[in-house]
Amino acid sequence: MDQAVSGKPFFLLIDDPSRIAESRRVASVVADREGLSALVTANAALVASELASNLVKHAKQGELHITPLSGRGGPGIEILSIDRGPGISNVNECLRDGHSTTGTSGTGLGAVRRVSQEFEISSQVGHGTVVVSQMRDLGAPRRQFKIGLVSRPVSGETVSGDDWAVRFEDASLTIMVADGLGHGLLAADASRAAVDAFNRAAEPTPAGLVNTIHSALHGTRGAAVAVARVEMHDARVRFAGIGNIAGTVVGSEKSQAMVSHNGTAGHEVRQIKEFVYPWSRKSIIVMHSDGLSSSWNPSTFPGFHRQHPAVMAALLYREAERKRDDACIIVGRQWSDEALP
Repeated sequence: MDQAVSGKPFFLLIDDPSRIAESRRVASVVADREGLSALVTANAALVASELASNLVKHAKQGELHITPLSGRGGPGIEILSIDRGPGISNVNECLRDGHSTTGTSGTGLGAVRRVSQEFEISSQVGHGTVVVSQMRDLGAPRRQFKIGLVSRPVSGETVSGDDWAVRFEDASLTIMVADGLGHGLLAADASRAAVDAFNRAAEPTPAGLVNTIHSALHGTRGAAVAVARVEMHDARVRFAGIGNIAGTVVGSEKSQAMVSHNGTAGHEVRQIKEFVYPWSRKSIIVMHSDGLSSSWNPSTFPGFHRQHPAVMAALLYREAERKRDDACIIVGRQWSDEALP
């Protein structure tokens, strides 16, 4: 059964101890809106507080991205911590209860790991640390394809002009990314219209979806739009785009950029053409707005291909974000409980 969904993230710059309480409140609100149990809601508040505290204590400044997981296949909450601090020389030691470098009880990261259904940490000395925690109610469905997301507005704006949506089917996944022209509310209106058109459309093909979105954006500011459909049984990705939404299939040995055509959805479009690219179980799909530069290189991160997609998205964002633009990065990969080679 199809599910076309989207979940807006909350972006919090953690640059002062007062932001710890705010992060706790936001996590509680998101968990409550997702309909999660009182226990999971309390755990989400705990995780947000612990991760924000770590950012203040150790990194001096960092970011929390608190996102409802209903946009990725079922109710839940993700709390993603990103910093550019000193990094952790021994991650396993930091996860041990009782470990502390600041005189506290030292149970923070250990507690975060215990209450998370999915938890991963990546740290490089001199570059910073990324931590992802996902929490759901017991019995929540698990999908064979996982999505990682980083999204934030440009500094000075309260809403992002970038938006996204994902549609799950039994053996395929369709991803849409839209970047409304400019910034602020009018850009957000255009990208939201793209999400609404994507969610309503019965059309399965990327080219057809882009054409539907183009028609729906007449009367808006317009947007760059791209749609990718990963068809796992057919081992291929079908892709169509208008404007500068970037799409890449990252393989274990090489990457292949996907082709978009010039134009602006809702305004001038010369052609909408679909391209097909090979896909394997080890492949990773990356799509992003121009809030991320094209200079990112996954080979600079040890073990990148084995990491959770949320960590991958955070690492790419940390390496290549453009601070003068809204940013939206989506990373997807097939997943199982067994370790992937």
